[in-house]
Formats: sequence, C-alpha cells, structure tokens
Amino acid sequence: MRCPYCGNDDTQVKDSRPTEDSGAIRRRRVCNGCGGRFTTFERVQLRDLTVVKKSGRKVPFDREKLARSVYTALRKRAVEADRIERMISGIVRQLESLGDVEVTSDQIGEYVMDGLKELDDVAFVRFASVYKNFSAADDFRNFLAKLAEGQGTVGSDD
Repeated sequence: MRCPYCGNDDTQVKDSRPTEDSGAIRRRRVCNGCGGRFTTFERVQLRDLTVVKKSGRKVPFDREKLARSVYTALRKRAVEADRIERMISGIVRQLESLGDVEVTSDQIGEYVMDGLKELDDVAFVRFASVYKNFSAADDFRNFLAKLAEGQGTVGSDD
C-alpha cells in the first residue's frame, strides 16, 4: 500500500480488525519511509462494475464517488456514519448481485433514492433535486406534493 504522505510503497500493517458491520477490514498502517500512520479499508468486491452513463459513455464504478454524493445529500443532517456506510455497502451489494457487470447510472440513482428515503427525508429531497434535475421551485413543490400523497415513488418522473 502506498503511503499517502510520501508515496513510499513500503508500508507495514500494525493493526487489523473488522468494521462494525463486518463489511470491511480496517487496517492501521505505518510507512517505513517517513513514519506516517494512516488507515485503509478492504472490502470484498464480487466483480468489477462498469457504469453506463445517460450519454452512453462507460466508466468504472467508483464506490467513493457514490459515497461522496450520499454524504453531500446528508450534509449537516443528524444521521450516524455507520448507518450511512451500511446503506452505501448495501447499494454496492445490490449492484454486484444484479448479475451483470454493467449498471446504468439510473439504477444507481434509484438505489440511492430508496436508501435515502429510509434514512432522512431532507437528504432524500436534496438528492432528488439533483438526480431528477429540478430547475424551478415548482419542481420541488410537485415532488413534495407527490411525496405527501404517498406517490413519491422513486421511479416517478411526473
């Protein structure tokens, strides 16, 4: 593992333990070059996923990009980090279990919408505003009205 401080490839594991949800291994490492200490996480990856964007362009799936978008939606919301990580890991497992190496950005968005709806209503609406490309206040009003009526299903674009 490369040291994030000096770039040295010679690092040593000092401590390993599973995360709370047992979805990853947390490793404390020390660089033999500069002495810097850092933490890494190892996760089981069933297959290499490729995301097919709306434009048709294909890019490798990036768990960190998924996590950034989820954390952005949840910014300044009182949701425990372990619940967020469990949701993200659950989305990744769902994607890997689809049986196909290619997933669409729409599939990922739908899974995130489902997860956020369970975690936090405000984050759900924040993510929806970007995912569904809200362009005016009326888009929010219509979305919230459907949500209040129980029609705020993830797949509805109306």
